[in-house]
Amino acid sequence: MANSPANSTVQEVIDYDIDRRRRFIDLKSEDIERIRALKDIVVRDADEHAAAFFNYLSQFEEAGSLFRNSTTLQEAKRLKHDHLLAMVGGEYGQDYVEQRVKLGWLYSGVGIDVRLFLGAFHRLMQSIGDKIAAKFAKDSHASTQHFASLNKIGFFDIGIIVDVLIAERERTIRAQQKAILELSTPALQIRDRLLMLPIIGVLDSVRAKQLTDGLLHSIRANRAKVVVMDITGVAAVDSRVANHLIQTVTAARLMGTMVIVTGLSAEVAQSLVALGVDLAKVNTVGDLQGGIEEAERLLGYKVSATAENAPQRFRA
Repeated sequence: MANSPANSTVQEVIDYDIDRRRRFIDLKSEDIERIRALKDIVVRDADEHAAAFFNYLSQFEEAGSLFRNSTTLQEAKRLKHDHLLAMVGGEYGQDYVEQRVKLGWLYSGVGIDVRLFLGAFHRLMQSIGDKIAAKFAKDSHASTQHFASLNKIGFFDIGIIVDVLIAERERTIRAQQKAILELSTPALQIRDRLLMLPIIGVLDSVRAKQLTDGLLHSIRANRAKVVVMDITGVAAVDSRVANHLIQTVTAARLMGTMVIVTGLSAEVAQSLVALGVDLAKVNTVGDLQGGIEEAERLLGYKVSATAENAPQRFRA
C-alpha cells in the first residue's frame, strides 16, 4: 500500500495484535465453520445487504457528504460488497483487517461518526439475520447458533472500524490544535528589526513553549533587534508559564534581541509578585503604544509631523 493517512492508520490498528482481537470475540473453529456455511446467502444477496446499510445512512444529513460525491459513494459500495464476501470467507488476518481499515478511513473522510456507523451496521446485520432465519426456518437452534457466530465477526469488524474512526478524529483534532497554536501567537514585523507578539487567551505551558519556539525563529528570520510582547489579552498566568516567559526573554537576549513586555494587568502583576517571579531583567511598559514607542527609541527612530500633522517615523 502507498503512503497515506489510511496506510498509517492501518499500521496503528494492525500493531494492536490481530490474534488478541480474535480472542476478545472468542472466535472458535466451530464458529468459522458455521460462518462459511452462510456463504451462499450472504454472497447471493450481497447487494441487498449493502443496500440496507446505505439506505439507513441516506436518512441522515450527517452522511450527506457521502451521497453528494458519486465517486466516493461508488467506492464505498464496492468496498462494502468486498467486505460482505470476505466476512464469510473464514480468513480474518491482516488482509481482512486492512480491508476494514479502508472502509473506516472512507467513512471518516465523509464525516460519518461512530454512532451513525453503528446504526447502519446494525441494519446490515439485521438484513443478513433475516436471511439466516429463513434458511434455518425449521431449526431455530441452528439459526441462533449461525447468527451468533456471524455476530462475532460483526463485533470484530466494529472494533476495527470504530478504532479507525476514533484514530482519524483524534488525528484531525491534533492537526487543528497545531494549526490553532501556530495562528494564535504570530510574530508580526511592524518595522525594520522590530517585531510585535500579541498574546490573547489562555496561556498554558504547551502554548508558552510554542510561543518561545515561534518567536526565536522569527527573531532569526527577521534579524530582529527589539520585540514588543503584548499580553493585554492574557487574564492569568501560573508560575510555570511565568517562568517560561522569563526564559523566552532571556533566550531572545542571548540572540541579541531586547524584549519589551506590555499590557501587564494588575491581576497578572500581583500574581507574578505573589509567585516570586524575578522580573528584574524584564523591560516592561504599561501599554502597547508605549511599548512600540520605547522600541522605536531603542532602534533610533524619531517622530516628526507632516503637513497634515500626521506623525512620521524616520531613523536618526
